[in-house]
Amino acid sequence: QVQLVESGGGLVQPGGSLRLSCAASGSISSISTMGWYRQAPGKQREWVASFPSGGSTNYADSVKGRFTISRDNAKNTVYLQMNSLKPEDTGVYYCNAVVRSTYNPTPLLMWGQGTQVSVSS
Repeated sequence: QVQLVESGGGLVQPGGSLRLSCAASGSISSISTMGWYRQAPGKQREWVASFPSGGSTNYADSVKGRFTISRDNAKNTVYLQMNSLKPEDTGVYYCNAVVRSTYNPTPLLMWGQGTQVSVSS
């Protein structure tokens, strides 16, 4: 069984910072791309950032220059450092990862349960 668990969400004032973490655990053979999505109230889930294994990072235009995605392959963990937060960054943030488990050679897209980020004064 493989699962992704996010942490680090919360309430922050505009201009503030938060750091999200997402740890993958279980019978993991390898992880390729890891990334973050978010869903604001009443809106569809949107892509925020991604980090392919051995590749370069990519960001949505709305967060470029403010958010930084990083990963620790030894810990199977991806991070999202969010600076200069705006009210429009409010939403539930989900991590995902393309995971190959030890019992299934087919890569599967896995999702975390989400963590709430609220930006408000």
